[in-house]
Amino acid sequence: MPDVYSNIAALDAAMQDRLADVLETRGADRQQQELRRIFLADIELPADARVLEVGCGTGVLTRVIARWPGVREVVGVDPAPSLLSRASILAAELPNIRFEEADGRSLPFDAHSFDVVVFDSTLSHVPAPERALTEAHRVLRPLGWLATFDGDYSTTTVALGDHDPLQACADRTMANSVHDRWLMRRLPSLARDCGFEVMSFRSHGFVETHGGYMLTVIDRGADMLCGSGQIGAETAAALKAEARRRVETGAFFGHIAYVSLTARKPG
Repeated sequence: MPDVYSNIAALDAAMQDRLADVLETRGADRQQQELRRIFLADIELPADARVLEVGCGTGVLTRVIARWPGVREVVGVDPAPSLLSRASILAAELPNIRFEEADGRSLPFDAHSFDVVVFDSTLSHVPAPERALTEAHRVLRPLGWLATFDGDYSTTTVALGDHDPLQACADRTMANSVHDRWLMRRLPSLARDCGFEVMSFRSHGFVETHGGYMLTVIDRGADMLCGSGQIGAETAAALKAEARRRVETGAFFGHIAYVSLTARKPG
């Protein structure tokens, strides 16, 4: 099945709203916020920096970047008008943010326009991600920064042991929501092939025991399995209920290994 994020404009309004809620739920998680703070600390910002976030979604990270000291302007682009509409509402009080509808593989900006280009959980959803990296290289100024944070989604698990039925939900969500679950393992070589000098490449573990974002992973997977006819509605409801029982009893476990890469365009 195709990656729902890369085809979001074709989804009905209810599904688009659901995906927007998932992005905000993940963005509100304190551990996820801390992972991004650590990742962004690797960037050396120039004064009055102009930053581009590609695949900004509802603007979770765009709003964080706009509050950085020294950021003059941050531009968020996304191909989904529904996500950009939510992003504009949520960022209404931040004067140095603007949003534009655009595909990261064909950016509507002049060469050498930005000091930093950020991809947050974006490249894994993009067919031909090397095209997006090439565009990032084009719009960056010499010595500008590329900053990428994404999941190594093949590591996604909610299983407590072998043959845990909840794992089938997580596997289905990732199969339907990510174009390439192994992309981050190849990203350093892709970045170098696109002309960047890799500065850092790090792993960031995310473990969740209280539900939150990982419950959305299970819920979406159960609904997808039901929608495809692989399980019935009662089984889907039972899987969701089991996940919540584990949360209530302190037995829930969810894990994704995230990876960050920072690189520079040569001077």
